[in-house]
Amino acid sequence: MSRFAHSSAPPLRGPGGPGLGRPFGPGPHGAFALEQADDTRATVVRLWSYMRRHSFMLLGVVILVALNTGLGVLGPYFMGQAIDVYITGGDLPGLARWLALMAGVLVLNAVGQWLQEYTVVGVSQQVVRDLRADLFARLQTLSLRFFDQRPHGELMSRLTNDVDTINMVLSSSITNLIGSALSLVLVTVMMLLVNVNLALVALVILPMTAAAARWLAMRTRQGFRLQQEQLGALNGLIEETIAGQRVVKAYGREAEVVRTFDEINAKLRQAATRAQIFAGLGGPMMNFVNNTGRIIVIVAGGWLAVQGIATIGTVAAFINYTERFSWPLNQLGQLYNSIQSALAGAERVFQVMDEAPDLPDAPDARPLGRIRGEVMFDHVSFGYEPGVPVLKRVSLRAEPGQMIALVGPTGAGKTTIINLLTRFYDVDEGAIYIDGVDIRRIPKDDLRRRLGIVLQDNFLFADTVMENIRYGRLDATDDEVKAAARLANAETFIHRLPDGYHTRLTERGGNLSQGQRQLIAIARAILAQPDILILDEATSSVDTRTEKHVQEALLRLMRGRTSFVIAHRLSTIRDADQVLVIHGGEVIERGTHQALLAQRGFYHHLYYSQFKGQERLLPTSENKQKEVLCRESVGQKECVGYGSE
Repeated sequence: MSRFAHSSAPPLRGPGGPGLGRPFGPGPHGAFALEQADDTRATVVRLWSYMRRHSFMLLGVVILVALNTGLGVLGPYFMGQAIDVYITGGDLPGLARWLALMAGVLVLNAVGQWLQEYTVVGVSQQVVRDLRADLFARLQTLSLRFFDQRPHGELMSRLTNDVDTINMVLSSSITNLIGSALSLVLVTVMMLLVNVNLALVALVILPMTAAAARWLAMRTRQGFRLQQEQLGALNGLIEETIAGQRVVKAYGREAEVVRTFDEINAKLRQAATRAQIFAGLGGPMMNFVNNTGRIIVIVAGGWLAVQGIATIGTVAAFINYTERFSWPLNQLGQLYNSIQSALAGAERVFQVMDEAPDLPDAPDARPLGRIRGEVMFDHVSFGYEPGVPVLKRVSLRAEPGQMIALVGPTGAGKTTIINLLTRFYDVDEGAIYIDGVDIRRIPKDDLRRRLGIVLQDNFLFADTVMENIRYGRLDATDDEVKAAARLANAETFIHRLPDGYHTRLTERGGNLSQGQRQLIAIARAILAQPDILILDEATSSVDTRTEKHVQEALLRLMRGRTSFVIAHRLSTIRDADQVLVIHGGEVIERGTHQALLAQRGFYHHLYYSQFKGQERLLPTSENKQKEVLCRESVGQKECVGYGSE
């Protein structure tokens, strides 16, 4: 059943799907199940660990917020004094001086608020920069197994949407949070200083506010977390669909993709609507509570004024204080919703940061130094999924400088052998040695610097041709880059590009042909000057004429280097020092090309079938010539009929 037709969940990305960016073959299939972390205290503590790196600027923010809050709290006091002292007493010159003082306070408050915002934006941007950098750095330490099991768009959502959510809350909420808390304290103190009885009446709204906030808290957190998850799922589908657009169009699956998008988009709408509905309740609930408190203060203040216990100015100041008391409560209510959203995003970010690399370097790992290039697999077993072995006790030995060919049907385990040699995955059983050293005792960076890899489908970056080749060795000079291109026979087509070596490639090298991309990848490997070379169908994407030139370049590159070659066209590995026939995860035959043909086993069948199939496409005169070659290779009986097409 097509997942596009009736899917009700985010699409699963297996390792063979588009846009996964895996350099080698099959891996585990399955969905990415998000852990529902909800430890608010731990999340807050971890966020604070990033903020305190900028403690000096944070201290400045606190001082500015305290100053601005204090200036704001003085406003009602000034108003009450103006009424009771200057307006009631008819002192107009004194009132003018008092108003000038109030104007100065307002100007100072405005300047302080600008400085406050400027500082807090600086802090928030630096915190987010550190968060994003740490998350991206953590992703670079994780193995391919991690990326095999997670939609790439969902991971991108954590790097962008979730981090941006944290940024918005930090930049807008730090000052509001500190200011609201300080304002509550200062307003409470001022109310107690002005009139204790009215202060106690005004504070009656506190338990009402706490109850309303608690009720909202239980309903907003889950909604915001679900919203972030569905947004990640939607980004995953978008990224996958864009990367696989050629396949979508080739099979006419546009309608199915749109239907799947609509399903996930509807779930996102439902989650976001639920979250925002409860978040939107905060304002009306707080307004109701605050207006109730204000009515109580007006009634009580009026009674006290009638009784002569409080002056009109005091009552007016208290009404103003009640409004100022309710404002930070409203702010805190709204901030709570924003903070819930930020914490949901922070939890998702920290989930990735908490992923432990499953291929750590051993404590006693040491660089190899100069190597000869001897490679040995000692009874290696491996499976991408538990209980599903891909390789079964495979043993092989490559002497320094030898060319080892890996052949066999699709899915036999050839690419898995390369995956293990490059330590993209670790063996389940057995060991792999280079010059007698277990590769698990070699730092991964050092190991992979020794390997040059040319894949069937290579990845090119959105950069110039020069820089894409230089990716093999970043300190290479321009002349060395051009020499590598000449050796790979890529220079001819590079000179025909609009800007030559400085032509900028589109994403994945989309403005080049497949064969041209392959030649650039081969030049990149040549520039890297590896000790061990890995070729995974390196010439499969070039035409016959180009293949001849590429083969010559590769032979020069392989000279003196241990090489592993995965090949389906068996004519390309006749000169291999050793041919390993892989079938069902096991080495079923090994030997030279001629020796395996003489055995008349599985390799003989593969070669004969492929060779005969190719002969049927040749003109009669060429078939006659090939018949002679066939007789020399596999004998008279098997070649009967080659020249009679």
